[in-house]
Amino acid sequence: MAEAGRHRRGGLYFEDFEIGVVIEHRLTRTVTQMDNMLFSNMTLNPQPLHIDAHFCATETEWGRPLMNSLFTLGLMIGISVNDTTVGTTIGNLGMTDVTFPAPLFEGDTINCTTEIVAKRESRSRPDAGIVDFHHRAYKQDGTLVAQCRRQAFMRKRPTGDAA
Repeated sequence: MAEAGRHRRGGLYFEDFEIGVVIEHRLTRTVTQMDNMLFSNMTLNPQPLHIDAHFCATETEWGRPLMNSLFTLGLMIGISVNDTTVGTTIGNLGMTDVTFPAPLFEGDTINCTTEIVAKRESRSRPDAGIVDFHHRAYKQDGTLVAQCRRQAFMRKRPTGDAA
């Protein structure tokens, strides 16, 4: 059963987002070697920094493979979906200010937050608006490992739906 005011799949509508609110997402995820290998191979990324343990042990300062940063970015945003946009996103408009301030390794567990930093009604579609999210991912010790600002094109609540 859907919470009152949410889309039946659980997402929030444009009107529901309040600037300044920080959402602490319930889902967490321990990242694995398999995640790193599959993602790197699916995206045709042969970077040994992600897929070659011997290279990392002998030729890098880390001594072990780093998690693929695009996997980390996707996971961070994906973790946010259940609490924010599932069923209510029309599409992503862009991601900016993407940074990875600390390394993420296999075995680390990430948790994420999303801050609502801005929103405006669409100029071209009266049934939609644009929401700016600031996503942050932290590993188990509280170290910030990824962040980005994302703009999403969001549905407004259908006419006749009460909050």
